[in-house]
Amino acid sequence: MCDQLRYDYLGCTGHPTLKTPNIDAMAKRGVRFSNAYVQSPICGPSRMSFYTGRYMRSHGSHWNGWPLRVGEPTLGDHLNKIGVRNVLVGKTHMTPDLGGLKMLGIAPDSIIGVHAAECGFEPYERDDGLHPTGRPRPKYDAYLRERGYDASNPWEHWANSGADDDGALQNGWLLVHADKAARVMTAICASGDLRLIIPGSTGPIQAPMTTAACRTAGYWCTPTRPRAFRRSIPRRPT
Repeated sequence: MCDQLRYDYLGCTGHPTLKTPNIDAMAKRGVRFSNAYVQSPICGPSRMSFYTGRYMRSHGSHWNGWPLRVGEPTLGDHLNKIGVRNVLVGKTHMTPDLGGLKMLGIAPDSIIGVHAAECGFEPYERDDGLHPTGRPRPKYDAYLRERGYDASNPWEHWANSGADDDGALQNGWLLVHADKAARVMTAICASGDLRLIIPGSTGPIQAPMTTAACRTAGYWCTPTRPRAFRRSIPRRPT
């Protein structure tokens, strides 16, 4: 389940540039609901509606951080009944109903408590996408450091921040900077080729790479204008 994805930002919906082969394959095997609407513009309540098949006013989660009422049957619960192992990887924004668990005498860290707190899914690598300083650190921090993106909080410094035209850091927590790309990779267009730079280092610049070679290495680095800076994020399976 993607977060804040425009309906037409997929290959299967006809986007002329974006490539989403794995999602396209799922769409080909399944059903595309082209006239459907989410039940909330906020991701948490919208997810709870997906999980339960119910409106917000019914399942009780009206905002991010609002718990789904304990006892609400979810997609995970239904699949568990037929022997399907449901594993949670990534974002869910599920908040446990601690009050409801306490009223029923269920410990939040018990098997039943964890099951209820994760919408019937088995948490494998939960990552709700926001990692401010002072919170438990995600494995993504180590992933960034291994690739040269070091900082006290690599996620916030590199992945959640952009840069202005002069290279000054622009904090991604501020919506005014929402138009700026993450600083995970920078490509400089030089004579039609692309030179890759590891942000935060003073060099050396790696050898020039053609667009084709850059894509082969796992990066989309299509320059938009001569000698322009263009930031690109390492490509992962969609």
